[in-house]
Formats: sequence, structure tokens, C-alpha cells
Amino acid sequence: MPLTCIENRTFDEIQVGDSASTVRTLSQRDYELFAVLSGGDPNPAHGSEVFATADMLQQVVAPILWGSALISWVLGTQLPGPGSVYLGQDLRFHKIAAVGDTVTVHLTVIGKNFEDQSITLDCVGVDQQDNPVLSGEARVTAPTGKVCSPPAELPIVHFAEHGARHKKLVEMTSQLEPVITAVVHPVDAVALEGAIRAAEASLIRPVLVGPEAKIRGAAEAAGLDLSPYDIIPVPHSHAAAAKAVELVRRGRVEILMKGSLHTDELMAEVVHKASGLRTERRISHAFVMDVPTYPKPLIITDAAINIEPGLLDKRDIVQNAIELAHVMGIEQPKVALLSAVETVTPKLKATMEAAALCKMADRGQITGALLDGPLAFDNAISRQAAQTKGIVSPVAGDADILLVPDLEAGNMIAKQLEYLANAAAAGIVLGARVPIVLTSRADGVLARLASCAVAVLMVCHKRHTGARRLLT
Repeated sequence: MPLTCIENRTFDEIQVGDSASTVRTLSQRDYELFAVLSGGDPNPAHGSEVFATADMLQQVVAPILWGSALISWVLGTQLPGPGSVYLGQDLRFHKIAAVGDTVTVHLTVIGKNFEDQSITLDCVGVDQQDNPVLSGEARVTAPTGKVCSPPAELPIVHFAEHGARHKKLVEMTSQLEPVITAVVHPVDAVALEGAIRAAEASLIRPVLVGPEAKIRGAAEAAGLDLSPYDIIPVPHSHAAAAKAVELVRRGRVEILMKGSLHTDELMAEVVHKASGLRTERRISHAFVMDVPTYPKPLIITDAAINIEPGLLDKRDIVQNAIELAHVMGIEQPKVALLSAVETVTPKLKATMEAAALCKMADRGQITGALLDGPLAFDNAISRQAAQTKGIVSPVAGDADILLVPDLEAGNMIAKQLEYLANAAAAGIVLGARVPIVLTSRADGVLARLASCAVAVLMVCHKRHTGARRLLT
């Protein structure tokens, strides 16, 4: 049963020889929290016992704070418990507790001072092998009256470097074979640098398609060396898009990467009925979001290609996103079908289509995932919100994929997460013969690298090289 009340022990009730203890295994999360509290940074490498001089403070202080916190925990919850006031301590630390160590802290009352109602406790801490971790004394004012206090609900604390998951994705994907990629019209420094950095990260082998003079001018402005890379000269952006699609059809490249041209111009060549890259599946876009306050990657679709998709379009959009999730190692992704409300009503088309998509999944018309909807955004990503509203669902609060009602809603959600929640976004076009790296002109190098990494995973998955196993 959950603990409903923490009862204290008054000064009169406490006797010399009384004792209490707690056991705790130091997790990486514990270490990160105390590293921040001690003024350091939550670098996982700082859990090591081999220290660089410059890092000594944050490496040592955090575990010491953690040991002191265990003593405070016993004093505040057991002996004396609620109502006590910590007066001071004299502790010696014999070992720096590392991540994974299990420490037992045992406190024993060794003295009572009737003048100020304080007690003195002997403090001993040992690790899982009974090696001493800490020892000393603590002094605390004991309460004079009985208190029964409910346990506090601790806040959720998140530690995340911007784009940390994307950086890990790039690092892991760089172990695979680079994929030949047509970079379409890379005539500004940002687009060209993204492609070159992806090549330097061993993700792609770029073929630069566009006006050669402009490409070389952008390289000179950015200080980039183009000598390792092929350039296919064409006069303008439209010709670059057509040539890149042709390279795919001829089997010369396996990925397209958008450079400095409008999305419509590139996609017009991709979807051309006679010479494009269409398949039987509707082409769609997916953002792979790394949101620091969400515990896993989040796929948002479609926020860039289909403006107002119908029911059958959404069926393809969902299936494309599911297959992307499979490539990323998510065996049974949870798909939240978004709307403004959770109930099905003819007044909101998105709710009707969400209900129909769920039934289509039941009948095998959509495969490889768990679907639920309609769900409002809060219920899709927050268990607490879903529970408050009485929504019982394996998807609610734990979504891997968000299917948005239309492009406007999806674009707003993705951009809000990026600019207000410090999320990192990778963009990829799905449903064509090859993956298409589709990023915004405002995106930086990391977004382009992560987008390339996702595209490489898709190509390698298609080749059955075991890329999926790499991430699981």
C-alpha cells in the first residue's frame, strides 16, 4: 500500500540507542541532480573515479551532497521525522560513491540535550560490499508535538542537452556505410555546409547538383573545401530538381537532400506522374522531434506536404510514419490521432477520421502499430492529463507518433516545440522511391545532420544491413 502519512517521534519518545536507516542505489539521475545543485554540469563522464583537476569540484561535491541528503532523508522522515530542524553535522567521507553503488545509511541516537530539545546521532554509511562511505555525527532539534505529514509529491526534473538524441543518432548512424546523396541546388552557405558536415560525419557521399559557379561561391564564403565531392552543373534550381530526380531513377543516388530552393519546386519533380518518384503510397512528411521534456523521440506527421489530407491520405501518412518508427527501432509505435477533443463528433472532421482510422487498424488496413483517437494534444503526451480526463488507453500519455489533423496544425505544433520547448527537429519525406531530406532554410547544421541520419537508416533498412538492430 502507498504511504499515506509520515508520523514523527517527539523528543520525549526518543531514547538513546534508537536507530533508523535507509538504502539507496545512486543512479545517473541522482548524480545529475546533485551535480547541478553543486554548481557543476550533469556530464555522465563525471561519475568516474578518475578526475581531471578542473572537474574536481563538481565530481566530488555532488556525491557528498548525495550522502548528506540520505542522512537528511532519515532525519526528516523517520528519526525524528516531520517537524525536526537540522542544526549541523560533522561528517567524514571515506569513498566517493559512484553511479551504481548501493549505500546503506544507519543513524543511531547517542545523546539528548534537554535544554534545547536536540538529539545527536551517530551516522554510518556503507556500500554494497560493506566498505565505509561516510561516518560522523548529526545534530537535530526534535519536535515536541506529534505530527503526521503526508508524503510530498516531488517535482519531475529533466536534464537534457539540446538535440542530445539527435547527436546520438548521428553518431550511431555514422557507423554505417555512407549513402550517395543528391544535394539539390546547394547555393547558400547553410545548405552547403549541412551537406558537407554530413559527409564529414560519414553519413552521406554528396553529389552537388546546381549552378557550379554559385555552389563554389557559397563554398568560398563558408570556407568549405569541395575538392572531394562531385558537382553536376545545371543552370538553375528547376533544372537541379529535375536532374536530381533523374539521378534517382537511374540508380545513381539513394537519397535526395533539399538545398536552397523552395520545397514546392523540388516536390513538383518528385511527384511528377511520368518522370517522378511516386509509389503506390501517398507521399508525406515527418518531423522526428527531440523534445527535452519528453522521454523519447516524437514523430509528428504531416506538417509540410499534405495541406488538408482526407481519410485515405491519412491512412498512408500514418503507415509511412509507422514504417519510419520501425526503422528507428520502435517495434510497435503508439500513434495518437490528434483533434481538439477526445469525443467523436460530426462537427469536427478530425474526430470522425480518427475513429475511422482506428477501425481501419482493427481490420488490418493499417498495420504495425497501436492507434487511438481522437486525442487532444495534452492527452496524447501527458499521462496525468489523460488520467484526469478518465481516458484509458495504451497510447494516451505515451505516444510515439502524432498524426495531426492538417498541415497548419502540425506545422504549428512542431515549430512551437522547437522554439518554445527547445526541441530539435529532423525533417524527412516518406512514401517516395527514396527518402528525401527536407529541412527548413532556417534549420541549422544539427537538423540537417539528423535528417540525413534518418534517411541513411531508411536506406540501410531497405538494404537489410541490420541498421534497425543497431538502434535497439
